[in-house]
Amino acid sequence: MAALAVAGALTGCQVTIGDRDAAEPSPPVAPTSQTNGPSGPGSAGDRYVPGDGNGGYDVQHYKLKLAITPGGAKELDGTAEITATATERLSRFNLDLTGLDVSQVTVDGAPAQQQRQGSELIISPAKALEKNAKFTVSVRYSGTPQPVVDPILGRYGWIRTSDGVFVACQPSGAHTWFPSNDHPSDKATFDFEVTVPEGLTAVANGEPTSKVPSGGGSATPGASDGPDVIPAAAPAAESATASTARGRRAVTTTWRVKDPMATYLATVTVGRFGVKTGKTPGGIPIISAVDPSVSAVPLDTFHAKNAEVTDELVKLFGPYPFTSTGGIVDNAAVNFALETQTRPVYSALGADQTIIAHEIAHQWFGDSVSVTKWQDIWLNEGFATYAEWIWAERIGNETLQEKFDGMYADAGNRELWNVPPGNPGRANMFGRSVYDRGGMTLHALRKKVGDQKFFGILKTWAKERRHSNATTPQFIEVAERVSGQQLDSFFDAWVFKRGRPAL
Repeated sequence: MAALAVAGALTGCQVTIGDRDAAEPSPPVAPTSQTNGPSGPGSAGDRYVPGDGNGGYDVQHYKLKLAITPGGAKELDGTAEITATATERLSRFNLDLTGLDVSQVTVDGAPAQQQRQGSELIISPAKALEKNAKFTVSVRYSGTPQPVVDPILGRYGWIRTSDGVFVACQPSGAHTWFPSNDHPSDKATFDFEVTVPEGLTAVANGEPTSKVPSGGGSATPGASDGPDVIPAAAPAAESATASTARGRRAVTTTWRVKDPMATYLATVTVGRFGVKTGKTPGGIPIISAVDPSVSAVPLDTFHAKNAEVTDELVKLFGPYPFTSTGGIVDNAAVNFALETQTRPVYSALGADQTIIAHEIAHQWFGDSVSVTKWQDIWLNEGFATYAEWIWAERIGNETLQEKFDGMYADAGNRELWNVPPGNPGRANMFGRSVYDRGGMTLHALRKKVGDQKFFGILKTWAKERRHSNATTPQFIEVAERVSGQQLDSFFDAWVFKRGRPAL
């Protein structure tokens, strides 16, 4: 995630669902003794995001059927079909969901009892789920998602724009628009089926499995090596699925995420976009979308820079971990960008190329290798910040050493030296220590072990933890193994202790 300021770019980092068919309420389910049986924990136990996540099951896949009508009486009408495995015997289990009306819940096709307690949807299946059983829960719901407004973390999640919605959910916004196990420790694959009013485009994670509507035809990314430009605000293509809802023509497209994704990285951003598809010079499929009202970001320039940055970071960090790259620039009135998986989102403030480097670096560090708990967020932000600094040096800005020296010389900077990035506390999880001292830690490590070992550490980390979760002690183990050095005291000073480390 990158937080943006008008005076300069500061690095930091932070979707709808619908079925337009009439939803019938679930038949009442008579309480049974099973409602008093074993249940999974109603939280992941992460004190940085109290109440988020759940236990007792492991989600493998989300299939989200979304009808999004920006500005409608109900902006979202949806069905979430969630495939999971019980990790213990369950008479009931929780999903995270906030502020939306639930009309029907089934488990393996049978009506299930549901209760709401705050941000928890508590589901009691008709029959208890045995340990290791695979099951599917379907939830039909509707309403207008509201942004998260947090006194510490600010405003994020479902953000209305002048022509659609901008969806950026770090850390706790996913359950404002779909029921989920909303914690990065439970990653899953996704399918999106998205219906929007004619003239709007929905851009999601992964790749389209239907044609992308355009005025002059349709394009499927990866179908050829050449780019295909899709005009902004194009009318629906004849090949797209069209339907009529509330008297308005609507267009449906589908997207698939083949690799596991944390819920906060999901997006379905809707608006009037110009879209360009193709492949990077290195052969990675790429999809870029820009709202033309953000005049400071030409689509062709943005698309080319996404391609260039992706290919260059492959040289530093190893093979690109996903099936496509790119980005979305929307006219959203927020001050951050977010590394939504395969397709980072950028606000109306634009997409400076160092911020693009930051967000694309997250595809390795944060998206593919995800935190187990949020206290380790420096593994996301410190790494992406260091990539941002590398790119700044590449284009003739401050060198890495100049950046490091300038920050180190500021001995009185309490934000850096009084907050250990390895456990900054919830109030500082997006603070300067996580980003800047995190980046400085990597530069100090590079100076200590040398370039060859340093980039070997990063490549090994990205390879061994690909598509999984990780902790700071696990990174230290990799750094010691690859470098051949004992690094406990180094990381203790730079990551876990207060105070400015000695050089």
